[in-house]
Amino acid sequence: MKKSKIQKRYIYRFLCTAFLCILATGMFLIAWYDFVFDNNHTGNLLGIGNLGMAIGIYFILYYFIGRSLRAFRIGVDRKANLLASQVMTIFIVDFCEPFISCAITGQFRYFPIFALIYLVLAFAQSTVLCLIIIPLVDLYRKLFKPQRILEVYCDDSNEKTEFMNERPDKYKVVDSINITEGVEKIISIVPKYEAVLLNDIPSELKNDILKECFRIGKRVYFTPKIADIIGKNSENINLFDTPLYLCRNNAMGMCQRVLKRFFDLFFSTLAFIIFSPVFIIVAIAIKLEDKGPIFYKQDRVTIGGKVFSILKFRSMIVDAEKDGKPHPAGEADDRITKVGRFIRPTRIDELPQLLNIIAGDMSIVGPRPERVEHVEKYTNDIPEFSFRLKVKGGLTGVAQVFGKYNTSPLNKLKMDLYYITNYSLLLDLQIIFETVKILVQKESTEGFSEEKQKEMRQAQK
Repeated sequence: MKKSKIQKRYIYRFLCTAFLCILATGMFLIAWYDFVFDNNHTGNLLGIGNLGMAIGIYFILYYFIGRSLRAFRIGVDRKANLLASQVMTIFIVDFCEPFISCAITGQFRYFPIFALIYLVLAFAQSTVLCLIIIPLVDLYRKLFKPQRILEVYCDDSNEKTEFMNERPDKYKVVDSINITEGVEKIISIVPKYEAVLLNDIPSELKNDILKECFRIGKRVYFTPKIADIIGKNSENINLFDTPLYLCRNNAMGMCQRVLKRFFDLFFSTLAFIIFSPVFIIVAIAIKLEDKGPIFYKQDRVTIGGKVFSILKFRSMIVDAEKDGKPHPAGEADDRITKVGRFIRPTRIDELPQLLNIIAGDMSIVGPRPERVEHVEKYTNDIPEFSFRLKVKGGLTGVAQVFGKYNTSPLNKLKMDLYYITNYSLLLDLQIIFETVKILVQKESTEGFSEEKQKEMRQAQK
């Protein structure tokens, strides 16, 4: 891609970010000024110092929290993701502001009023900013056409070759060439395209093409192998006159495990209390529909290969798997109950797993615990699949946030390995925030297609 085109994209995103920051801060200033003007008994609250401090703090909070939640990625993320990120950013910032405002004014007796004002402000800001983001994204897509990409693939590839076309607004694979055509031929045609996709090709050939693209300044996308993900978190050792990288390959340390367990207990207990009305309503609805059991138990595998019974609200008929074999739910499965058709897409059926977390069988964030049969099958097909068992299974995880219900086991493994090799409490918080966003995405809850179900049934025989 030409540098001028790349720069124009960055400039557009920068202007959009600046505009959103100024607009959000401006709406905050109006609310702050109206309140302070009516309560400026000492004459100091409207001073330039207080106003400047309030505006500056809000602007900085909104910008940095928005950056961390990917709220300004105009033209990069989907509209649904951007809107959800923006709403989350606004509510987090406006949740913090009552404390900051009271600290600035020294009037802590006004905290309840500040909290109410900023709650109303959050709804107003969310509405206005979301209505503005949609045309900003549409304008971006008109101004900047999708990248013209050359795909280099291999006959033995485990990756589907059309996945980048799922974002036609951003990427367009215009040509594909088999790696068997030869590296020299591939390199000769690379300059005709804006970017190159190296789709699961042998490492040696990937390196040759990658180095040539680096030489000519051509963008490269490539699907990582398992070793690439493990090595990505390596540490640079500056002890010798040559670059040296260290992969520690250790599990979480004692402090990390204790902190993660405290995090799990605190937030799962808090969530259980908050969602207790939902528990009651769903339990009554399930019981009224067919008089069957409220919960569904299933053996799953977690850290170290330990088997435990995972809890779910029952969303299918009582004898959905009466033969004892797993039958993945299809996109229009007649075994799903009326209640199930609501609680499955919204993930409400997963809420009872808060009890699994409190009991210590699961974590809030981690690789999704698989069925015993699936672990055995996937490990036979992909020996590295057992790497997922280095940590506790989670209620949510990278594969649930960025993948789909029917994402391939290999791709789930790669995403989970990213989490295992990059674990931090901050990453856990980011995944929890991202989990809220996927509830608005249909593809994250897609069932298995008929073709995929047939393939899995054959594999179980």
